[in-house]
Amino acid sequence: MQQDLKSDFTKQLIVNEAFKLFYANGFRTTSIDKIMEKTSLSKGAFYHHYKSKKELGLEVISLKVQKRVVEGMISPLKQEGNSFNILENVFINRLKEFPFQEKQNGCPMNNLINELGNSESIYQTALKSIIEKWKSALVELIEKGKTEGSIKKETPSEAVAVYLISAFEGIRGIRKLYDNDVVLDEFITGLSLYLKQIKA
Repeated sequence: MQQDLKSDFTKQLIVNEAFKLFYANGFRTTSIDKIMEKTSLSKGAFYHHYKSKKELGLEVISLKVQKRVVEGMISPLKQEGNSFNILENVFINRLKEFPFQEKQNGCPMNNLINELGNSESIYQTALKSIIEKWKSALVELIEKGKTEGSIKKETPSEAVAVYLISAFEGIRGIRKLYDNDVVLDEFITGLSLYLKQIKA
């Protein structure tokens, strides 16, 4: 039991440090040596748990990146209440909540999509799975809003879901180019105007 706990702790430490380095410096430029240097563990400890950096990368996507999207953007869509208000609050409030480092570095998932999206299919599948979960949750909320009367019945749910995800991810990338929040404020104003068009 003690050995299992130690093994779990070691894996968690490697995943956490790998995520931070991938986020700050990119996946391709982050070596196994750099990751293990941050963990203060031996390279042997890495290979005890992972066959390759690719395997670690997939675990980072499933344990860290997906968890962030689920907690920040998917689970809040499933709360009780007025569907339109939930949609508006989740997207706008989330953008306002990001700490400075996240404003500087953008979205971890989007960074990986841009870096690895045209790479191996195994990464594409893992990242696309997160987007599809997010899209499904949005479609479900929009459909609920149409039924309850808070969102216009003619609203194309899937198209709006894809648009909102793309816009949200896009501004997080563009934001990296600016040293102030003017562009983010402008985006939020535009997003608010867009959302009002689907409000019943």
